[in-house]
Order: sequence, then structure tokens, then C-alpha cells
Amino acid sequence: MLTAVVGINWGDEGKGRMVDLLSAEYDVICRYQGGNNAGHTVVNERGKFILNLLPSGILRDNVVNVMGNGMVIDLEHLCGEMEALRSKGIKITPETLKISDKSIICMPYHRQQDILEEERLAERKYGSTRRGIAPVYGDKYMKKGLRMGDLLAPETLADKVANIVEWKNITFSGYGQEKLSPEAMVAWLKQYGEPLLPFIADTTEFLLAAKREGKNILFEAQLGALRDIDFGIYPYTTSSQTLAAYAPIGAGIPGVKLDRVIGIMKAYSSCVGEGPFTAELFGEEAVALREAGAEYGAATGRPRRVGGFDIPASVYGVKLQGADALALTKLDVLSYLDKIPVCVAYEIDGVRCEHFPVGDKLLRAKPVYEYLEGFKTDISGCRRPEELPQAALRYIRYLEEAVGCPIEYVSVGPGREDYLKMR
Repeated sequence: MLTAVVGINWGDEGKGRMVDLLSAEYDVICRYQGGNNAGHTVVNERGKFILNLLPSGILRDNVVNVMGNGMVIDLEHLCGEMEALRSKGIKITPETLKISDKSIICMPYHRQQDILEEERLAERKYGSTRRGIAPVYGDKYMKKGLRMGDLLAPETLADKVANIVEWKNITFSGYGQEKLSPEAMVAWLKQYGEPLLPFIADTTEFLLAAKREGKNILFEAQLGALRDIDFGIYPYTTSSQTLAAYAPIGAGIPGVKLDRVIGIMKAYSSCVGEGPFTAELFGEEAVALREAGAEYGAATGRPRRVGGFDIPASVYGVKLQGADALALTKLDVLSYLDKIPVCVAYEIDGVRCEHFPVGDKLLRAKPVYEYLEGFKTDISGCRRPEELPQAALRYIRYLEEAVGCPIEYVSVGPGREDYLKMR
């Protein structure tokens, strides 16, 4: 079974929590895009973990984790993340973690360039995490990137770095910055690259062999459909493909087809960063929802913008992801509400619109809200659908019908076992 777990909305839907749960049924977990610009939060019997780069299956001893060629990897951050997990008793070995030799390295100058550009943009900024993601993906497609496999060839690495730094210094001079030192970049690669050398592998061959052997492979995405570089709220997107269709490519096995796509969406909406977010709530209503859901970015700690469940955006996300089934997360958060807000449509230039628009139309969209009956009780202990209050069940069925895809899982708490299956 080859399954992708993907976000339906803007990201932060709870993918890490669901991957951690589902990983018990899989042999291999593969991250196939993105870098350390987003975080997956997992709570289990070992504690609370925030994973930025490592696949969420790293918390299970019997799972092999793959970081695919579609990722961009900050070596320094990865070394720190691995050390933090080891300090909590998590074993990480070349048998449990394999890093694609084709994945791109996110260098210190990428982070610096990201910060400089956001500061130059000022009020026009895109809301970057300032971790170098856009610059490193840009360099990848400019063919100016360094790959993990380059670390295995130290005899040619210094020349590659020198050539790239010479070109990069042209950009930094435009920002009024001092020239980068190629020697310092090589030293950084040596310091943080050497500990990772045993983990670098031809993950294409590994994954193809796993498929031939009938192993179950789970593909883990970062962010959500609305942050996809092609189909999201451009330019307020990430710099990679966040869709399930990209999973085999970013993992390293482009000729393979997925068997199943599980989409993750929250029982309400949240969004980190800049850009259009039509369903956004403000004032006391927003503060109450943010605090109830502890809505702060796992990677940055930034307060998330929040709103009611957004039907047009979710219908669009389900279609883009080709979801076969859905997991609805954080339903328990809504238990304080007398009435649950749902954005059922947009109003654009005075006209009701039930489809998700793109471009300037989205910037002019205003939410059309309706309110459903709240369930006003603690549901964190529910483990079967019949244990849920009727109002909660009606809310689930309402969302299921609205987005046109069956909801299979519902989470009612942050822990690994705090969920129920609807089917």
C-alpha cells in the first residue's frame, strides 16, 4: 500500500499527528518536499515532539524514514533536531533514517538572503519563515544548488562551493552586504555534513526495493494544498509542490502510482503568515479560538490567524489533493462554542461565490458565515462515533457532505490515541 498524507488547507492541519498514528501500519515513512520552514507536532507516550525536517515515523523504532530528493535540508538544523530527539531516547541510525543523495542543501547564505529580502519588502513581505526556503529552491532550479551527494565527494566540493559563492556575492553586493567566504561555507559543510554522511543513500533504489518486497510506504507532506507553488495562493505560498501527485516524484520514485490519499483538515481554519485568508475572524472571537486551539506555529511560534471552517477553500483542497478519505482534527477545540461558525461561501464584488477563486479576486473576497449548533461538552474521551453528542455528529456529517469526501478519522485530543474512526 502506497499512501500519501497531505494537507487540505493552508498547512498546520495536524498531519504529523496523523502520520504518527498511521505509521504503526507502515514500514517506510517518506518526506517528499519542503524544509524546516514548517513543523509537525506529535504527542505520544514519550512526550511532545516538534519535527521540522525528520519524517514523523522517526518516533517508531520499527519504521524506516526517508528524506526524499524533493526536500531542501539545512544541515545545521537537522543535526540539532536529531540530537534533540536522541536526548529524549529516540534512536536514529542509518538503518532507520535514509537521506536522498539528490536532496538539496539549504546553506547559511540562503537563510541570510531570505531575511534580507523580507526586510527589503517591508510591508509587502510574503510572510517567509526566514529559513532560506525560497532562495534554496530558486538556486535548485537555477542549477546553482549543492546536493547531499556532493558531501560524499570532498575532492570536488570546494570548487563547487567557490563557483557558487562567486555568483552569490553578486546578489549580496546588491543588498550592501560583505562578501561571503567560500572557505567559511566549506567549513560549515564539513562541520554539519560529516555527521550525516552515514545516512546519505540512493533512496530511489531503496524505495523501489521496498515496493517490490510489498512493503507499505507512507508519504508525508508539509503544509497544505493552498500553499502549493502552482495551485496555492501565489505568491503567498511555499516554494515546493505540496500536493499528493508530487509524492512519488519528491520521494524519488516518479514511475510509481499512489494507492490512497488521506487529506487532513481542521474542524476550523488556521493560517500562518501573510496572504488572503477569507474566513479569518478578528477581535475577541479570534482570540478565544486561538487560545482554545493553542494556535501558534510549530516552526516559528508565530500566532496563527484563525477562522471558522472554510468550505470553498476545503472543497478546492480536496480536489487538488485527490483525497480518498479525510481526517478531521481538533474537533474537541470547538467544545466551548454555543454556535460554530462556518464560512459557506465568499462574496466578491457583491456576488456570492461558492468556488475558490485565485488571483486578485481572492484578495477582494469576503466571508459568508452561517452558524451550526455547538455541542458544549468535553469530547476528549470519546472513542466511538456513538459516544459523540448528536450536535458533534451533525457537524461532522455537515462538513463531510459539504466537501464531498468521507471523513474517516476524527481527532479529539493531541495524544496518539485521542481519536475515533467514523467507519
